[in-house]
Amino acid sequence: MIALRRFAAALLLAGAPAAAQPAASGPPPAPAAAGLPATASPAPDYTQDAAWLCLPGRGDICSMPLATAALNPNGYGSVGQVRPAQDAAADCFYIYPTVSRDRSLNSDLEAGREEMGAAASQFARFGSVCRTFAPVYRQVTTGALPLAFTGYDVRPNFEMAYADVLAAWKEFLAHRNKDRPFVVVGHSQGAIHAIRLIREEIEGKPVAKRMLSAVLAGWAVEVPPGKLVGGSFKSTPLCTREGQTGCVLTWMSFRADSPPPPGSFLGRAATPGMTAGCTNPAALGSDKAAPLDSYWLALTPTPAGAEPVVWSKEGPPATPYLRTEGLATGQCRHDGQAGWLAVGVNADPSDPRTDRIPGDVYIGGQLNRGWGMHLADMSVAQGDVLRLVAAQVRAFSATPATRSTPKPPPPRRR
Repeated sequence: MIALRRFAAALLLAGAPAAAQPAASGPPPAPAAAGLPATASPAPDYTQDAAWLCLPGRGDICSMPLATAALNPNGYGSVGQVRPAQDAAADCFYIYPTVSRDRSLNSDLEAGREEMGAAASQFARFGSVCRTFAPVYRQVTTGALPLAFTGYDVRPNFEMAYADVLAAWKEFLAHRNKDRPFVVVGHSQGAIHAIRLIREEIEGKPVAKRMLSAVLAGWAVEVPPGKLVGGSFKSTPLCTREGQTGCVLTWMSFRADSPPPPGSFLGRAATPGMTAGCTNPAALGSDKAAPLDSYWLALTPTPAGAEPVVWSKEGPPATPYLRTEGLATGQCRHDGQAGWLAVGVNADPSDPRTDRIPGDVYIGGQLNRGWGMHLADMSVAQGDVLRLVAAQVRAFSATPATRSTPKPPPPRRR
């Protein structure tokens, strides 16, 4: 657990204000035993469309129709396709999680199956409520994580990754967003970069008036116990009601019968006196249990050591994605520095629908309870999140007077 706490501290420092950071002159040399090169691709040029994984109006992974079947208590149901909205009134800016398997500490700028798979399952569905923007960035790779667990300093590597995110954000605001309302979306490493981006580039600036929300899953947004703001953010509160804008949706998923264990770096705040914020997308402002609207990528390999998920006794699904409404239940729970979304399954052995859902992390064939259901953070409540973002877009559009530029002062009397 000491290694995990060191890793969490390193990541928190990587997301600290720039004044607390070492100079970002490139990634540090990797230990020779790791076999990972120290170099990465040159900095991306986000004025070029090729530097983006997703852009509106382009044929890319975020514009492809997502064939999705309903999975009901009586088995497989209707099949539909999710497509991007034609005239979405808002933009969504997505920072994907740690997925790159590149053999270096920071990834290259060639989007592979990992990056595209994450964008498809976590973000493409947002295209139904907003225009989708996702930069390719030199993220810290999966190969760097074992080094971090042993105490290797990954802060310079996170600096490189964040520098890319920041450059993409500045290009997005200057030339692509055109003063539209926006949502920032990030999971895991993406949430770490998004927290810093909001703190340094959005809070306290005019652009904050256009932020509908930040969807930050898989990493702790810290708040004082019983409060909505005052930890990770100075002025951006947790969301407490549908249609509220300028707020944060955040959660870390753990099975209801397996809360964050002592010393885990997920599911809890790392700062003494703080707790991890939790906003249940299915029941904002409440700590009561509520049924979740979930979207699952059903055709995925089973991790070594895990039991396969049999989605229905009828056989394998006919589509890559499944939607389940009410199969899972979410409830925000708190215990000191720990705050998490407790996910339960409404199992019914008599019906054909699965009594198990995926999301656990297995390392070396062993279940790691400290990660919770990290792999399902963005799946388990995706339908609820989309509903909330759509409500935020409507609320913002319904109050144009409050969003317009200030009126000029009255003329002086002669």
